[in-house]
This record gives sequence, C-alpha cells and structure tokens, in this order.
Amino acid sequence: MEKKRTKVRSRVSRDVATAKKALQKKTKKTKGKKLGLSSGCTLVNLACSGSPDYAFQAGHYYFVVGDSDSGKTFVALSCLAEAAIDPKFGEYELIYDGTEEGALMDLKQFFGSRVAKRLQPPDYDEDGNPLNSTTAESFYFNVQRKIDAGVPFIWILDSQDALTSEAEIKAFGKHMSAHEQGKDREKGDYGDGKAKVHSAKLRKIIQPIARMGSILIIINQTRDSFEMFKPSTYSGGRALKFYATLQLWSSKAGDIKKKFRGKDRQLGIYSKIRVKKNRQNGKDRTVIMPIYHSVGIDNIGGCVDYLVSEGTWKKTQQGTITATGIGPTAKLRREELVAHIENENLEEDLKDLVFQTWNEIEEGCRVERKSRYD
Repeated sequence: MEKKRTKVRSRVSRDVATAKKALQKKTKKTKGKKLGLSSGCTLVNLACSGSPDYAFQAGHYYFVVGDSDSGKTFVALSCLAEAAIDPKFGEYELIYDGTEEGALMDLKQFFGSRVAKRLQPPDYDEDGNPLNSTTAESFYFNVQRKIDAGVPFIWILDSQDALTSEAEIKAFGKHMSAHEQGKDREKGDYGDGKAKVHSAKLRKIIQPIARMGSILIIINQTRDSFEMFKPSTYSGGRALKFYATLQLWSSKAGDIKKKFRGKDRQLGIYSKIRVKKNRQNGKDRTVIMPIYHSVGIDNIGGCVDYLVSEGTWKKTQQGTITATGIGPTAKLRREELVAHIENENLEEDLKDLVFQTWNEIEEGCRVERKSRYD
C-alpha cells in the first residue's frame, strides 16, 4: 500500500530539488520586487493593493469571509487560474483544499485547462484519490509538510468552517457513548476547539510562508450575530483575522437578470467585495463584481459598470454608453460594448482607464498635511 501511495505522490509532485534551484534563480532576478497574485478581477485588485495587476502579495496569509452564494469560491479558484497562466508562479504548487467538497463546477470551462492540470489536493490516498484536510490539526500538518518540502505554494482552504478538531471529535465520541448507554448528555464546552488550534498553530507557519514566498488564503462562512444591530461574525477565533495581511468580506449585492420569453431569468449575482484590515495599503475599499453562472467573474463588465458609475463614461436613458479613452469612441449598449472590447483586444486599455479613474478618485480624496518628521 505504501509503495503504491509513494508512486502516486511521485507522479503528481514535482522534483523538489529542481524546484528549489528554479526558485533560487528566480529569487535573485526578482529580489526587491513585489511578487503579486491577481484575483482575476481588476477592481478587487485595486481594492486590495492599489494596483490593477494584483491583489495578494507573495509571502503572506489572507482571510476571506463571505455570505453563502457571494462568490468566495469563484474568487479563490480565479486566483489559482491567474497563477496558472502567470510565468512568475510557474514553479509553485497550486493547492485547493476543498474541505466542503462543494466546488463541483467544470474547472476547464470557468478557469482553463492549465489550472485544471496543475491543481492538486493537500494529499492523496493509496488509490490516488484526493485527501483534503478534515481537522484543524490535519490542515496545519498538511501545510507544514509542504513547507518542509521547500517548494513554494498557493494554498486555498475552502473552507475553515468545514473543518472539525480533535477536541470536537473526542467530545462527540463521549456524547455518543453516553447516549447509547441511556445516560443524560454530558455537560461541557459546546465550542469546537478550532479557535485554540488556530491560535497555537497559525502563527508558527506565518514566517515560513513569508520566507518561501508562498500564499495562504483561508475562506470562512459568515455567521449571523445573535445580538441586535451587531454585524455578522465568523467561526474559528480571532487568530484568523489577527495574523491576516488583509481581510476580505463578500456579500451578495443583488441578482443579474435578463428578461427572456416574458419572464425575468437569473443569470448570476453581483458580489459586493469589501477589503478591510488592510496591511498592504491601509485602505478600506468596497467594489462590486459581477459573476455569471455561465462564465464566472465578468471582469470586463465590472470595469464598464465602474466607469459608468464614476462618471468617466456616460450612459443615456436608452442604455447607450459612450466609451472614450480606449481607442475610437464607441456608443454601444453594455453587452455590445463588452463584446467590442473583447473583439478589439482592448482589455489592457480598459484596465489602464479604470486604474486612471481609481487614482483620480484616490488623489481627489487625499488630505494634504506638512510632514511632522522630516
């Protein structure tokens, strides 16, 4: 059995020594430069880092919290898809720790064949089947094994909520035994014990991740607060937020609909992304990201909506948008304009215009003061 398992691991893993040499060579070339990973959405990148090109810096841990059906998994898998097409992450292992077993969409359709080929779980069983983390402890053990291997990685834990803990398993066993014996359920702590595990172990992997230039993203589900007027919260304890370089909250801002055969049909959702507790630039920013059931994140459409909402482009009552600054002026409806941008390969021009608009707003809201320390 062990020989078979070793064979499976050798088939799916890169040669560690070769990867280390490649990483050392790449590190010399990129020393002093920020190695950033795109979220797949220009607006989210800007909200996270102030740059249209990346949201997450290599060498850091990030915490993503969101409501159900708000696009958390799409953002996470889009990050891995962006890494798969970015040569700077060519030597990285792309690990999707799908503890919820909920990402059942077609990876090739939404995220491309390259990420489908490179994506891997934390481990494999004897028959080559993927093994995701099951307890908080096993998650950290899995991460530590990758750290010990010395190969940089991008790791998505989706989600922390689906993990249990050794303490919770032990408590459940005691309760089950008492029930089978006809005894009253034992009194005790109803917590799951994960907060204690995260507090003790998360801090131990922060520095190794930084040294390797790896990226860890932990996803969490929001929980409603039982106290009136208090915002939603999350499970797992304060350490998840405390050690994060950035905290990203997602919520559903509405449905994307189209009238077809006389009825409104849901095509997707508008995801509201708020970035807070931001150590990358210290700014709290909120953006809207369209996600379609058929194509995933609509980056171009989101950029078009942003430029219209900020007045860079004008939209008539009839729905025609006057698009300037990305080639010859075009007067088209939204979907026609998106198709025009794709067909004319104007994506980079669009991104530059969004960046320019974003910076104009940032500069316009900046407060000027004389430096107290020069």
